[in-house]
Amino acid sequence: MRITALAGGVGAAKFLSGLVRVMPGDDITIVVNTGDDFRWLGLYICPDLDTVTYTLAGLANSLTGWGVRDESFRCLERLRILGCETWFALGDLDLATHIYRTHQLRSGRSLTEITASLSSQNGLSVRILPMTDSYVPTMVHTDEGILGFQDYFVHKRCMPQVQRLSFEGIENASAAPGVLAAIENADAVVLCPSNPLASIAPILAVPGIRPALVATSATILAISPIVSGQAIKGPAASMMRQLGHEATAAGVARLYRDLIDIFVLDRQDEDLQKPIKDLGLKVYSANTIMNDMDSKTALAKAVLEMLP
Repeated sequence: MRITALAGGVGAAKFLSGLVRVMPGDDITIVVNTGDDFRWLGLYICPDLDTVTYTLAGLANSLTGWGVRDESFRCLERLRILGCETWFALGDLDLATHIYRTHQLRSGRSLTEITASLSSQNGLSVRILPMTDSYVPTMVHTDEGILGFQDYFVHKRCMPQVQRLSFEGIENASAAPGVLAAIENADAVVLCPSNPLASIAPILAVPGIRPALVATSATILAISPIVSGQAIKGPAASMMRQLGHEATAAGVARLYRDLIDIFVLDRQDEDLQKPIKDLGLKVYSANTIMNDMDSKTALAKAVLEMLP
């Protein structure tokens, strides 16, 4: 079975780390949100791409879900002393990735090519693709003005009230090489347990990707990132409420109803199966809270069993 996953954030990385343990990595393509990308102190930062790569390579900080384990922050501390803003905590080992990526971009390589190199250098067999090679930052329109996503998420700690999201320059972007073919040729497409507004919506907004999902013969399955009205990690639930959506698994299903065939919710939300079935979707329940490798692997196995 060939699976193409749409991913962004820690929840997606956790699920994917289980998936690579229950099926061959060569059969998995991961299309990653790059709306979170931003430029910081001259460096090109790709938080979601790096979270997925570090996690699958066994390098991620297990306490935070992002960054590199056993990290030091001497460079960041020196930058603070020199008067630089240091609210985005990049460790010394993590900085090597961003310096490499920035240097390679300035040398004329595409983000797709650089991501492939980083995957290979980290010993990964899965194919990791950015959603686009273009710079299309997610902008969060709030009661405190328009903020880049990392400014809202990290610097402002998700405190401003969200009024809407936009993806700068998205109308002129195109899907990265290989993305549309990966959707077309997949046996199944999995929308990982990611923020539907900040992680999956930017991917769907890239011209060509939504039509490819509509046209594909692949079964499309989505896993809810919301359990009992709360996000496992991140601002998904609060963003949904502030933007007028029901912050439940059923609310997530409604956002995806025109694209997906199967919806997976947590066992704690089994009472929501009927309203989701009423959307015309097949519904399954599973333990979607992934606290260790056993639970990550169990969810991945369960998802594979749900696919025809």
